[in-house]
Amino acid sequence: MPQKPFKGVIKLDVRDSVPDWEPYIPTKAPAGAPNILFVLYDDTGQAAWSPFGGRINMPTLQKLADQGLIYSQWHTTALCSPTRSTCLTGRNHHLNAMSCITEGSNGFPGHNARIPDECATVGQILQEGGWSTFWLGKNHCVPETDLSPGASRKLWPLSQGFDRYYGFIGAETNNWYPDLTEDSHVIEQPYSPEEGYHLSKDLADKALQMIKDQKAGNPSKPWYMWFCPGANHAPHHCPQEYIDKYKGQFDDGYEAYREWVLPRMIAKGILPEGTQLTPFNPIPEDVANPADFVRPWNTLSADEKKLFSKLAEVYAGFSEYTDAQVGRIIDYLEQSGQLENTVVIYCADNGASGEGGPSGSVNENKFFNGYPDSVAENMKLIDKLGSPDTYEHFPTGWAAAFSTPYKMFKRYSEYAGGTCDPLIISWPKGFKARGEIRNQYHHSVDIVATILDICGLEMPKVYKGVEQIPLSGVSMRYTFDAKPNTPTTKKRQYYAMLGTRGIWEDGWKAAAVHAPFTGKGNFDQDAWELYHVDVDRSESKDLAKENPEKLQALIKAWFDEAEKNRVLPLDDRTPTEMLCVERPTEEAPRERYIYYADSSPIPESCAVNVRGRSYKIFANVDITDPNCSGVIFAHGSRFGGHALFIANKKLCYSYNFLGIKPEQKFISEELKPGKYTLGMEFIREGAGSNRESIGKTNLYVNDKIVASGPMRAQVGKFTLSGDGLCVGYDSGDAVSEDYKSPGRFKGGKILLVGVTVEKEQYLDLELMAAGALARD
Repeated sequence: MPQKPFKGVIKLDVRDSVPDWEPYIPTKAPAGAPNILFVLYDDTGQAAWSPFGGRINMPTLQKLADQGLIYSQWHTTALCSPTRSTCLTGRNHHLNAMSCITEGSNGFPGHNARIPDECATVGQILQEGGWSTFWLGKNHCVPETDLSPGASRKLWPLSQGFDRYYGFIGAETNNWYPDLTEDSHVIEQPYSPEEGYHLSKDLADKALQMIKDQKAGNPSKPWYMWFCPGANHAPHHCPQEYIDKYKGQFDDGYEAYREWVLPRMIAKGILPEGTQLTPFNPIPEDVANPADFVRPWNTLSADEKKLFSKLAEVYAGFSEYTDAQVGRIIDYLEQSGQLENTVVIYCADNGASGEGGPSGSVNENKFFNGYPDSVAENMKLIDKLGSPDTYEHFPTGWAAAFSTPYKMFKRYSEYAGGTCDPLIISWPKGFKARGEIRNQYHHSVDIVATILDICGLEMPKVYKGVEQIPLSGVSMRYTFDAKPNTPTTKKRQYYAMLGTRGIWEDGWKAAAVHAPFTGKGNFDQDAWELYHVDVDRSESKDLAKENPEKLQALIKAWFDEAEKNRVLPLDDRTPTEMLCVERPTEEAPRERYIYYADSSPIPESCAVNVRGRSYKIFANVDITDPNCSGVIFAHGSRFGGHALFIANKKLCYSYNFLGIKPEQKFISEELKPGKYTLGMEFIREGAGSNRESIGKTNLYVNDKIVASGPMRAQVGKFTLSGDGLCVGYDSGDAVSEDYKSPGRFKGGKILLVGVTVEKEQYLDLELMAAGALARD
């Protein structure tokens, strides 16, 4: 905000001068300005939660719905980072350079994951307008190359208009052993799962502390809080008592769930009478992604049904447990007299997730490595689902069921299954409506415009000397006092995600039939469908043949929006291809990396890349105590990672391949005190049936091989985000079962750890050739 002119008098002597404080007093929010609590869940379809007719009980959300408004046609981009960027800036996701999740960025204007200066955030505008600003939980708007401890903090929350931040920066985290950041530095979790720790609880504790601290010193100042739990993103984790609440409740299967929930959604007014169910697997086989196939319930074995039902129970328990933590915040606001003038926005960022594949997973990292799940392996852990021993995700059938009645789920932006999400807004002081439905079509890009409208602020045309891109969204405030079916003020919204695309305009929707993560390309050959969604909410009847002119007009409109919003090029590559792109960092990739003990974890995007190649790890260690023990080097977790450590006086190297037991271990004889060079080497010899690296590992004490044998290694990431490289300890969840995190090194000194890699990363030429042929 421009500073006001100084109107005092300045003389040689201060006693002859007249002060003027007005230019230096921070801007105050208007009298009576509301607080804003914005709760943003992850990966939740519209048919999941009880206020919308779903089977997952959400008492806090229901309380807010009863005193507020339920929105039946609120949409998102179909993926995490892009939606969050729209909620942060009010611009379409490609204008924010967020075509995809940050981990899938690419070097194009709309794809590079760096929110430009032309897109000021709601945090910055509210902060300068007189609000305290807090962000808790998931961020996922920082480029992964900026996650290194020494990297730029320009795009971190405290540089984006937030006074305080506490949460995890990347796409997801282990809810029992999270990767935590406070303000702009990495921290360790405050206590362990054995002591009652869970991320959702911790986030609520911190939220309450931030509000209490602010009110203690500045009781008249309003606040804005963006509360983004790990729920309902994988890994699905929650206390056992919440899982037990849902025992048997999903035994009827996901097809039966759809048949059960649709009439409930209609009865609640979420959907109009006559809304039709759409089929599972609606995309033609030659276009569809097999990894997104829904297996018919009646074709499953007894074990599969038992496993799939339990996976849904954990997801439901996770959601309700987190809602209970939000309830603690709501209860405090009510007790302290703040709830009356607090706008609560409670919603989700995309449809339910299909990343668990057709058969679900006890380790979601397999999906990002292109590695299949085994039902037999998963069944071994059925009694531990939701616990620290699993990193689970339910199968595609539940993703489709929780996105009833729409087609498909998260990642599919052409269909409402990926984009139509729950939204409830409550503001007791701000509007009279209670428990009513609003059917106006809106989108996540409209949230910022709504907040600014409520707060009496505007997005400036110039911010900090930079001309701003106008807001893409429109305010929804008119809906507060509107009738349920008052026409929407929104006119058009494009969609584009991972090669999928569509466009809505004046109640009509055009959808290009394409599946994400297939690598098939040929976008110019996509078939387009046409739906009149004002009367066919589930997009069940394709009207393309009956209305060719309407369809062509909408296709043209999509390309017009693509040009305005920096959408092209389209990208439908596989997860492994997208996630393993070498992205430029502040430090150029090199063949030898040197690390020192006790530095902060190095994120995988900035650490040495050993995927798909031969590598060596060596450490200069001085052992002074015969009982020396602890981690020398660790990267990843029990669900994918490797570690070099001393246990039982012996040097150990463990490679945990996607959490599949048994661990691959190489162990020396006992070590006596002395100075050593300890290390290992992996010699890559080829690729397995799922592209995993196959080769031989040697364990070294000085220059002698003390253990040797075959080993397989991942070609994809150890985790989608977090679980960085550590020296002298293991942050978060331990890689190996042979030590307990943090497993700090003691009884000696680690002088340095070096890692060397081949200059050229291994490329599967046969796979590349097949991909090229598929696109010709």
